[in-house]
Amino acid sequence: MTGVDIPFVVCVSADVSVRERVVRQLDDLGPVVICADLAELRAMLFPGPALPAAALPGPALPAAAPPGSVRCGDLVVDPAGHLVTWRGEPLALTRLERELLARLAGDPGAVWSYERIFGSVWGGAWLGDAAILHSAVKRLRRKLRAVSGGPQVQTVRGVGYRLATPCG
Repeated sequence: MTGVDIPFVVCVSADVSVRERVVRQLDDLGPVVICADLAELRAMLFPGPALPAAALPGPALPAAAPPGSVRCGDLVVDPAGHLVTWRGEPLALTRLERELLARLAGDPGAVWSYERIFGSVWGGAWLGDAAILHSAVKRLRRKLRAVSGGPQVQTVRGVGYRLATPCG
């Protein structure tokens, strides 16, 4: 170490324009870490489980889901902890993506209408424009495709969405 302090900036924002503005304004300052949400920051700072599976005694058992969380097979959505895991590995999802996935996972296989999702996730009345919902689902699907054997958000044309995953 040289004894010189280097500023370290962390920006956590779901808004892409805010993150871009922070990068532009602080580009010459030093290291800047940009995250969409706290789950993504945790995944960056603490990649992987605390203990490797080989270090655990006996057969690997699924971890108990935290109280208030939604469990659907290997998928666990913990709203209080702002964390989503698939087979014990954290998924870097935004708050909106976590809430959307929690609703769908709470009743897997059931069709959630656009109106029901919009009211539940955004907390407002759906005015017939599903563009924001389609965009959120598109981002969620992209992230879920990155995990092997992960859950899938299926479209029910003209009605809404459902979660397809083995939730046995």
